[in-house]
Amino acid sequence: MAVIYKTTMTPSKLELLAAWLPRQPWYIGAASEPHLTKAGGFRLDDPQGEVGIEFMVVTDNSGERPRSYHVPLSYRGAPLDGADRALIGTSEHGVLGRRWVYDGTHDPVLVAQLLALLQGRAEPQAQSETPAPSVTSHFTGVGFSTVIASASVDDRQHGTAIVVETKEEAGPHRQSPGAVTIDVTRVLRPDPQAAHSPAARAAIGHVVADWRAKNGDESRGLFAVLRDTVR
Repeated sequence: MAVIYKTTMTPSKLELLAAWLPRQPWYIGAASEPHLTKAGGFRLDDPQGEVGIEFMVVTDNSGERPRSYHVPLSYRGAPLDGADRALIGTSEHGVLGRRWVYDGTHDPVLVAQLLALLQGRAEPQAQSETPAPSVTSHFTGVGFSTVIASASVDDRQHGTAIVVETKEEAGPHRQSPGAVTIDVTRVLRPDPQAAHSPAARAAIGHVVADWRAKNGDESRGLFAVLRDTVR
């Protein structure tokens, strides 16, 4: 299980995201400097213990109506080759030193673990080093490899699509599905029936999780779906 350090990051994650978020095509606010608060999220382990993986929810309170965004983040101790455009910024961690913070949809380690979560093969963690039971996944296909051969990322107005090619691997999950697409929800919308929504029913896998509204109430919605890639 990943170690969660009780320390500071300078600049903070929220400060980095406040500068980065308005430049994204799926940002629907009007503020050039949004007022962000953390509203939830969960973590996954990197099996190699090198990369921090967090699926963070932030709420922008700068407009008339608060909007909650899902931002997968990866934290690295050195730059990720070829991922300059995905860099959100660098920050000084109180224990680990300088960390490179990336939009995790471009990080193959995060994408591999998200594929594992979508197949029910990874355990989500809360921020307190305990399991996160509110994060649920459902998978209807045959288990396949999470070893990434290639991935392409398309940030769109309504979210981010990651087209993934996987490699075959030894063991019980050695099948390779060819290409699959992970649709990452960016603007979260509360839906108590998200697991039974048309998008979830049409997918071969999905992840549903909770976050907190501004008034403290719990909201629940779709964070990601997995579907066969149509070529």
